[in-house]
Amino acid sequence: MSGNLECVVVAVEGSEESMNALKWALDNLMLRSPASDSHAGGSFILLHVQSPPNIAAGINPGAIPFGGPSDLEVPAFTAAIEAHQKRITEAILKHALSICSEKNVNVKTQVVIGDPKEKICEAVENLKADLLVMGSRSFGPIKSTLTWYANDIAHDIDS
Repeated sequence: MSGNLECVVVAVEGSEESMNALKWALDNLMLRSPASDSHAGGSFILLHVQSPPNIAAGINPGAIPFGGPSDLEVPAFTAAIEAHQKRITEAILKHALSICSEKNVNVKTQVVIGDPKEKICEAVENLKADLLVMGSRSFGPIKSTLTWYANDIAHDIDS
């Protein structure tokens, strides 16, 4: 694909599908080369979205009327979940970066917290990404479908 891509966001969340999408992007997308008067060329942004701690736990501790954690226990509970999520995120990014190390590409990482659907869209917009690549967890007959999102699809088609 065109060498005019300056920013490609690859959403990674640890699944085999997301790592396959990353491999596909590295093998098939050409980023803009650095200008002779500048070191800034195109880059792949590895984006990982963490769920907020109460969603990651699958419960809202404050909403359990009987037998749930007290208000004093909630901060420790939240801190434990955050520490666990941090370890998971570090492992996911380490694996993704090891895949990238096989290629000579400019790679950056970004971690955000929130609803993945919202945060991925926000990141694509804030980064002014040319393309979003993510794996698909389809239960249908097509297992390894890649989804692409372009900020300006008409621009990409004309390029």
